[in-house]
Amino acid sequence: MLGGRLPRLTGFRVDFWFLMKLLILAAMGLFLVYPFSTLITRSFFSTKAEGLTLYNYARFFSRPYYVNSLKSTAYVTFLSTATCTLIGVPLAYLMTRYNIWGKKIFYVFIIMALMSPPFIGAYSWILLFGNAGFVTKLFHSIGIYVPSIYGRAGIILVFTFHLYPYIYLYVSGAMGSIDSSLEEAGENLGASKLRRVFTVTLPVVLPSILAGMVMVFMTSLADFGTPMLIGQGKPDAVTLPVLVYNEYMSELGGNANMASTLSVVIVACSLAILFVQKFLVARRNYIMTAMRPPEVVVLRGFKRLLATLPVAIVALIGLLPQLTVVAMSFIRADFTGFLGGFTLDNYKSIMNRLSLNITNTYLFSIIAIAFIVVLGMLISYILVRKRGKVAGLMDLLVMFPYVIPGSVLGICLIVAFNRPGLRLVGTAAIMIVSYVVRKLPYTVRSGSAFLYQTDPSIEEASINLGVSPMKTFFTVVARLMLPGILSGAILSWITCINELSSSIMLYGGSTSTIAVAIYQDVMRMNDATAAALASILTLSTILSLAIFLKTSKGKVSIV
Repeated sequence: MLGGRLPRLTGFRVDFWFLMKLLILAAMGLFLVYPFSTLITRSFFSTKAEGLTLYNYARFFSRPYYVNSLKSTAYVTFLSTATCTLIGVPLAYLMTRYNIWGKKIFYVFIIMALMSPPFIGAYSWILLFGNAGFVTKLFHSIGIYVPSIYGRAGIILVFTFHLYPYIYLYVSGAMGSIDSSLEEAGENLGASKLRRVFTVTLPVVLPSILAGMVMVFMTSLADFGTPMLIGQGKPDAVTLPVLVYNEYMSELGGNANMASTLSVVIVACSLAILFVQKFLVARRNYIMTAMRPPEVVVLRGFKRLLATLPVAIVALIGLLPQLTVVAMSFIRADFTGFLGGFTLDNYKSIMNRLSLNITNTYLFSIIAIAFIVVLGMLISYILVRKRGKVAGLMDLLVMFPYVIPGSVLGICLIVAFNRPGLRLVGTAAIMIVSYVVRKLPYTVRSGSAFLYQTDPSIEEASINLGVSPMKTFFTVVARLMLPGILSGAILSWITCINELSSSIMLYGGSTSTIAVAIYQDVMRMNDATAAALASILTLSTILSLAIFLKTSKGKVSIV
């Protein structure tokens, strides 16, 4: 029986956890290692040359079109990372050090900005500041010119107000753990408050700043929807994920080999940044006791207003996309644009025309979450309680999707599972697999965090009483892990229902989702139905986030 110890096999003790390790590694090999290996192999083949060749890589680095795309990607990602840092760090300082008004409310607004999909943010900014946007028209009517939202500047704007919460969350946590004696020592030496911030506080929290910057960089690098919508095909706004999509889905005949090469380049860039961050953190890492955390400075009157104002402005701008799509979803419109006046016809239209998209979104996500919960429990337990080489390998593999953009994962799964015997492309199965692979890390991280706080003597006592390891896990450990697992699962759910990058590559006629429908409607200029669909996603995200904040009780971080 699985619950007990099985006979020894070639010197190994075959028990429940041995089988779980074997099955999980086999699944990771099939759905992660094999697709990515196939992708790499594919990048060394070309219709222009025989056998293994570097033709695609030589073409990438020699053609201005590809080189300019790489430059545009670097420009957008680095500048977005810089602007997010310039906003997130001061915001974290104000929120942790001063008694600003509405701190809890602003915290929720900041989290909502992060959880909202960036392509909805892009669409919202187009509704406001596009060529026919409401704000653009309003200012033009009074003779004021509004800069175009389209292009690299618009992409950076959307990324900034969507991704700055990464910096805020990492840095605010670190600033709360600083021992106040360090800053007091600087004060005793005569350093001004501003100088103490730059010479003591910021250097101490630098590892957290770098961690947040890496998250911003990789997220902006991986995003497909925002550059596609805001870029409008402009040569200086074509990023690598957009190029991957165009190369594979070209109407003139896609080039899967070149798309694979571009995907490898993207992953290489992500890994390079990740290694640089780890190197810098290793050189500038500090251990904090937090025995004396910094006290919150009590401000009154006008000073408190001055401290609150920048937080309120940033938080409300970050919330603007959600408010915009909800408001626009109730306005009458036709093929020419919004006409004005309240209506529910937009929602009636999507229920009649796109009910399958809505059903697919929630059905695929529910099935994916079921797999994620079970796998998250098992993997978390192995990583925390069954440490070793196998656990280390499993940890590396489960976190690898963090550096794989959705479009790249889509290409991986297409090249791996689009052949006889393994043809999954266009099916619901391939959509669910992509969700599980991409979103599993959220649940594994949260489950591991809870398990680290659980005394192992509880499960040891159960085993000593004669209960099998398998039964102990499901009746004792799983129940203790459930709050952490559910919190991570909710985060996975939010990202599943909002997923666009991989879905746009993998969907078939009967497997389209809400995110895909929004993208298609925006490209067809069906703004009203796109707004209604985006509102459904926004409402689902808000409700899920509320459940997460209630179930996690601050024990599980968004990041």
